This record gives sequence, C-alpha cells and structure tokens, in this order.
Amino acid sequence: MTRLYAILDVDLFRDGEALLAAARELAAGGVTLLQYRDKSGDARQMLEQARALKCCLGDSVQLIMNDRADLALAAGFDGVHVGQEDLSAERARRLIGPSLMLGVSTHNSEQVVEADQTSADYIAIGPVFATASKSNPDPVVGLDGVRQARALTRKRLVAIGGITRGNCRSVIDAGADAVAVISDLLPEPRKSAEEFLRILR
Repeated sequence: MTRLYAILDVDLFRDGEALLAAARELAAGGVTLLQYRDKSGDARQMLEQARALKCCLGDSVQLIMNDRADLALAAGFDGVHVGQEDLSAERARRLIGPSLMLGVSTHNSEQVVEADQTSADYIAIGPVFATASKSNPDPVVGLDGVRQARALTRKRLVAIGGITRGNCRSVIDAGADAVAVISDLLPEPRKSAEEFLRILR
C-alpha cells in the first residue's frame, strides 16, 4: 500500500469540475490511492461524479468509494470504505466480492479488534489529531492510539485526522502503514502530494 491515501471530499469543492481538476493534479503529483467522499449528495449525482473520476484517472489511481458499496461497483471503482455507522464490513464484502479492496474506520481499540476479525484489507484509525473535516469528530486518539492499533492488528493500518506535512512522519513512525489526508492536499494538490511523498519516503 502506498503511504499517501488522498481523500477528495466533495464538500470542499465549488463544483464537479474543480473536484476533477484536483484529482488530476493529485495523480500528477504521484497519488496512486484516492477516496471519493460525498456525505450529502444524492446517489445519481455521486455515480456521475464517480464515473467521471474513473474516466479522468483511468487505471493509474486506485479509487475507493466512501460508504456506498453499490456505487463502487456501478462506477468500476477498486474498493469501498465503510464507517462505524455504515454498512457492516461483512455485508460490504458480500456486495463487492473477494477481489475489491475493503477498508473500515475505527476510533478506539475495541473497534480495531472487531475490524481485525473481518475480511477488511485495511483498518483506518483516527482522528489522530484534531480535524476540521468532520462536523462531529470522534475523540482524538493521538499517536498512542496509532501505536495501540498497530499492536492489535497485522492488517494494513491507515491513520486519519488532522494529518499534515508537518506531522505525517511521526504517524508513520508510530506504526501506520499509510496516512489519509484531506485538507493539507489543498489548495495546491500536485505540489502538496509531491511534498507528502518526499517526506513519507
């Protein structure tokens, strides 16, 4: 797994064109794993945007759909990521089959242990630091939370929440395999991605 997991949150873009432009810039900067996240759009609009992303990026970037296993399949994405309040990991796996990637969000040790028992390919732990990208964030787990999660699973571990170029190295050193980043990849996606990848090397 690449060490940089980019997340494009629709709410941060003025329109679909701006979202696609950012996706192209991220890919040009070396991003090879990208999650499409839309917490408020309707399914038809999400599918249109997801298909446009797939068309724009082709096979150069692995695309993950947030929450919606059905849309991941319909858009030809490479996987789906589910949260604690979404479809269960096993129901998502039954929908997407054995070959697509499946990720699960966790926010404490108990949830990590539960996720470790599922067929998820990777476990996300967070928020590691305070984050502005969620209206009701879970309690911050800190670097100790990453270390605890690392001790509880051998699955790939993705740290998320408030991760920047200034702190990403410490997160990898605490045991994460990758960092998921939203805000600090904007407003200069290509340059930001290149800097992240240089630091995470």
